[in-house]
Amino acid sequence: MERCLKKSYTFDDVALVPQFNNVPSRTEPSLETWLTKKLKMNIPLLCSNMDTAISEELADILIEEGSFPIFHRFTTIEQQKKWVKKYGAQMFISCGIQKLDETRALLDLGAAGVCIDVAHGHSDRMFNYIQEIKRTHPDKEVIAGNVCTPMAYHDLVNAGADAVKVGVGPGAACTTRIVTGFGVPQFSAIADCAEVAEKLRVPLIADGGIRNSRDLVLALAAGASSVMIGKLFALTEESAAVKKQTPEGAFAKFRGQASADFQNEYYGGLKEKTVAEGIDFWGPVSGSAKQLINQLMGGLRSGLTYGGARNIKELQRKAEFVEVTPAYIFESFPRPSKEKF
Repeated sequence: MERCLKKSYTFDDVALVPQFNNVPSRTEPSLETWLTKKLKMNIPLLCSNMDTAISEELADILIEEGSFPIFHRFTTIEQQKKWVKKYGAQMFISCGIQKLDETRALLDLGAAGVCIDVAHGHSDRMFNYIQEIKRTHPDKEVIAGNVCTPMAYHDLVNAGADAVKVGVGPGAACTTRIVTGFGVPQFSAIADCAEVAEKLRVPLIADGGIRNSRDLVLALAAGASSVMIGKLFALTEESAAVKKQTPEGAFAKFRGQASADFQNEYYGGLKEKTVAEGIDFWGPVSGSAKQLINQLMGGLRSGLTYGGARNIKELQRKAEFVEVTPAYIFESFPRPSKEKF
């Protein structure tokens, strides 16, 4: 059937072709980008609004680096109010598609906007929620997601979204694709939605699947205005993840919002007739969030020069992709000799 014939790609399926470069230094390119239709960031990087990722300490670092923290909603309304009062227009709150009055009350306290976060964001309930927020708070920025198709992106923008999160199933702790069979490979999801984003001029946030600066460069080159990262931030020293010290070193616990571990803590277990669509796991603490940001942004600056670009828009305009085989990934990693000297 025709609907089964389209080929889609993950980050490991593609590579960027180097372009003529007239950028004299890797420090010259600008990393500035749009978060939403009205708000700019100094770096195209966001920490996932997950309970084991974003924290106040991490929020301080993000603001210092020129990003916006997006706080999760899985805590008391009193705690969320404290966050808003502390950070004001420097931060976003999060919500689902319930508790509309609570969301409005938090926006009234001065948050820059809200991230409406639903696993499958292409729904009439999402459209209605966006419209209701925009009706009472037209000056507040609305980030909506998650989706992975151009039609879904288009529909969220039509409903009033000021930015759209793209990504269904690529997260390190997500099992949605394995459980349900649904989801579009992340590189193609970004590239396909970006074709519509270019026309509608509403920023696209690539959410999930970023393992290193290579993936980040590919996501931006494919058309994302920024990327959202969960696991890498959760494994930093400043994250909200539970940490433990072992003889092998420090470890942090990261989990998906649809994992059984998460559902047990916040909802007393999985709802009837549902199954988990995420996992939890321990990973080694990688170091400080500043080190992570510097590493990712350093890789991006290098990537911009290979793309002959002084900014992200130019990178996107000049981007030329090729399909690669698994041998490309093997060839791309260091292969030190096993000989001993």
